[in-house]
Amino acid sequence: MAALAAEVPDGIRLKPSPTPYATFASQPAFRRRLLAWYDEHARDLPWRSTRDPYRVWLSEIMLQQTRVAAVIAHYHEFLRRFSTVRKLAAAREASVLAAWSGLGYYRRARMLHAAAKVIVRQHDGKFPSTAESLQTLPGIGRYTAAAIASIAFGKPLAVVDGNVERVLQRLSGKRLAGEILWNMAGELLAKSRPGDFNQAMMELGATVCTPRTPTCLTCPVIKLCATRGELTANSKPEPQRKREIHYELICRNHEVFLTQRGRDASLMPGMWELPELTSPKNTGDPALTLRHSITVTNYTVYVWRVAAPSRAIGKWTSVERLKHTALTGLARKILRTAGII
Repeated sequence: MAALAAEVPDGIRLKPSPTPYATFASQPAFRRRLLAWYDEHARDLPWRSTRDPYRVWLSEIMLQQTRVAAVIAHYHEFLRRFSTVRKLAAAREASVLAAWSGLGYYRRARMLHAAAKVIVRQHDGKFPSTAESLQTLPGIGRYTAAAIASIAFGKPLAVVDGNVERVLQRLSGKRLAGEILWNMAGELLAKSRPGDFNQAMMELGATVCTPRTPTCLTCPVIKLCATRGELTANSKPEPQRKREIHYELICRNHEVFLTQRGRDASLMPGMWELPELTSPKNTGDPALTLRHSITVTNYTVYVWRVAAPSRAIGKWTSVERLKHTALTGLARKILRTAGII
């Protein structure tokens, strides 16, 4: 620790901490430097220009397990369709899923819809302002509740997501987990600007302190970091699997034939998609070939144009209705690639 103390600039001396981690946690220099960096370098994201709890909540749910770039367009379109929590609560589930199509992990959309109904019925359309009350809503756990409470309501609560966890581990040089991480995040929190501080920590992890090849030389708190990005991973990431899948594309009179996943399906229940083929019946070339990834599986997708469906269970949907249909992300990608939507 003496080596770390020698690196601290401006005459700051690190005080002993009663906790086994982060002896820098009580230092205001960390908060000042991180917030100053965030004020200057934060990405201009649409949900950062508001403290409206509905929009903060929507962005936090959308950003779970989804890239920021993929969220931005969906965020604007979702708000165009459901501009308030009351409009979301009044919508049909199929309409909500259609607006969500392409983001994946559709349980999030269903929980979002269910929570909107609870907010309208039990809270007269007003968002609960405490983390404890927010956690009573469907689909809101500890992290999301703390994020909404701090960003929308200024509550002095720290958050720990994957980005924050990585930052804290590298700062401390220790493999921390569970409640120790939450306690450490709480010690570091700038209570005067909790929402900005939490977003700054997440921004640092997303843009500088990245999982691979962190850009440490641009880090605003590098001189308070124990590892300078050298903390190695505990385990190797799960290898990507490869799989081929085939679909039928059947069109007539500005309509497309779709099938619906079962309501009890483990993935995307009730969503609409193109009919899947076990194997192609013709020997020519497919009409389309594209790539698609879901979690750890990379798919090569072959799309075959056929005159009639090979199975009768399904429905014809007009091209005009497709944008209001709860399509799977892959079905929407195929129809876009084919120039149908």
